[in-house]
Amino acid sequence: MRRNKFGILIVAMVMLMFGVVSCKQTQEVISNTQISEEEKTGVSDISDRFTVGIIQYGSHPSLDNCYKGVEEALKEAEMNIEIDRQDGNFDSPTCDTIAKNMVSKNYDLIIAIATPAAVSAYSAAANTSIPIVFCAVSDPVSAGLVDSFENVGGNCTGTSDILDLEAQVEMILTMQPELKSIGVLYTTSEANSISQLARLKEIAKEKQIEIVEQGVQNAADIPQAAASLVTKVDCINNFTDNNVVNNLSVLLEQAEAAGIPVYGSEEEQVVNGCLASVGLDYIELGRVTGNMALDILNGSDASTMAVQSITETTLFINKSVMEKFKLTLPEAYADAVFVDEH
Repeated sequence: MRRNKFGILIVAMVMLMFGVVSCKQTQEVISNTQISEEEKTGVSDISDRFTVGIIQYGSHPSLDNCYKGVEEALKEAEMNIEIDRQDGNFDSPTCDTIAKNMVSKNYDLIIAIATPAAVSAYSAAANTSIPIVFCAVSDPVSAGLVDSFENVGGNCTGTSDILDLEAQVEMILTMQPELKSIGVLYTTSEANSISQLARLKEIAKEKQIEIVEQGVQNAADIPQAAASLVTKVDCINNFTDNNVVNNLSVLLEQAEAAGIPVYGSEEEQVVNGCLASVGLDYIELGRVTGNMALDILNGSDASTMAVQSITETTLFINKSVMEKFKLTLPEAYADAVFVDEH
């Protein structure tokens, strides 16, 4: 009996020794892996590593181009940045959840593409020190993200894709001199669309043009709303309304059946079938956003950074659509860029 106990004791001691050795080997492997990763990246101080969360409200060409520009700027920087990009699938509650998760993980910075994503990020990070940089928010003041373009008033700043509506209306009148009315399909919950509609009405009033508006709440409302709107107007003018842009094909189908053109708010809408647009380069807008984020990661204070925008615009024209409506390009727009339709 004593021999058996003694034998058991020896076996236990041997197992314990092997266990200790095994633990030490595991710890060394982890340590070696970390050293190897530092050597590979050239970064030895963990304080030099940054995690940037990117929330994109949804995937359509304009917002995809924004992300492309942001990604290019971040990847070109000589910094160790891990990007966590997540798609909200055009659903604000989903954006809320993504933003709260990024905040709970204490990301170094969050970039939000489009107004609903920016509102989610701003709300989630409200009581933290995590800076928010938004991209493609036409009216960040109306959205409650900043106090003004010059003085943001908090730890949130970014870029605006505010439209040059004066130039857009002038272009529409040049293309359709006899035009009397412009239709607008917009989402009633999008702050950008509401502010753009108010501005468009001011411009149209000066030129004695009637603005016929049709509000929708979601994608399901668009077919019926579009079918009704196209029978009342001479053309349709789009904003950067994510809900409408994501369902542009439905609006274009209804407009074509009514024999009226649709004007877009940027290049991709023209590529996808709109007649023309005085628009921005959304890839460049994304790059500006990404560079603002880099400045903050390098120590700049977001609260002192004014909202930025791109002032240079380009007239994009879909030649096949122009020919379909038997329109000719005015001489004033000889430098317009013709795009190919998908």
